[in-house]
Amino acid sequence: MTVSTHVERIAEVRAGSGGEKVPYPIGLRELEVLRTRMVGSALLRLTFGGPELAGFESHAPTEHIRLIFPDADGSLRLPEKVGLSMKWPRPLPISREYTVRRFDAGAGELDIDFALHPGGFAAGWAAAVTPGTRVYIAGPPGGLVVPDTYDRYLLAGDITALPAIARWLEALPANAGGWAFLEVADASEVIDIAAPPGVQVHWLYRDGVAAGHSEVLVRAVQALTPPVGERVYAWVAGEAVTVRPLRRWLRADFGLDPADHSVTGYWKRGVADFEEAHEH
Repeated sequence: MTVSTHVERIAEVRAGSGGEKVPYPIGLRELEVLRTRMVGSALLRLTFGGPELAGFESHAPTEHIRLIFPDADGSLRLPEKVGLSMKWPRPLPISREYTVRRFDAGAGELDIDFALHPGGFAAGWAAAVTPGTRVYIAGPPGGLVVPDTYDRYLLAGDITALPAIARWLEALPANAGGWAFLEVADASEVIDIAAPPGVQVHWLYRDGVAAGHSEVLVRAVQALTPPVGERVYAWVAGEAVTVRPLRRWLRADFGLDPADHSVTGYWKRGVADFEEAHEH
């Protein structure tokens, strides 16, 4: 797929009636950590840059990149570019997926927000990293493109989905309406988000319940009443077991068609490097 082809397809989907995954040509880049800073008490933002960031593409709020780390013996095994895709070595190298929080082509900067949690491989790396450190990044391989023409948007997730939801809220049209439900541990994890006036942002506190075990997010979403005569797009992400009930609920109770919603498990309690295909 050439650049013009996928860019044209993105424009077609945005002008269409439903969300759709659109693949991009995948890049592999060695980038440098420029700076780090905390965003609230739970997110650590790393800003990356360097000459190889040239040509990076960013089109959708939920797109992700993959950071590639050395093996335990220090050796770095990288994928090979084959056409417009990647061929990964076997066994697979250590890598983790993260949302593209911000890309500024003019400034030559890419921001990734890491949710800090004990025992997380990439989170531990990010917490210890210093400016000047170099790392290989693959992707984004594509993104979920959603039209700006829905009457309302329903965005819901835990701290791992916060970077994507924050970017999505910043990108929505100024006249957009809807709801954003964000599950965090407590008030210290709340961050400033630039949301359209018509989008109600609800911060939900777990109040001591362990991450991945609270029902506060699901209960808040299921308390909504479907608006009559309006089209809604729903995007939900978080701990896989926790958000699973919302798949059926959004279809059967909220009345959304498959192209009008996406529910994704970003992580699964007790499972390292969990990956789940996006379901629509």
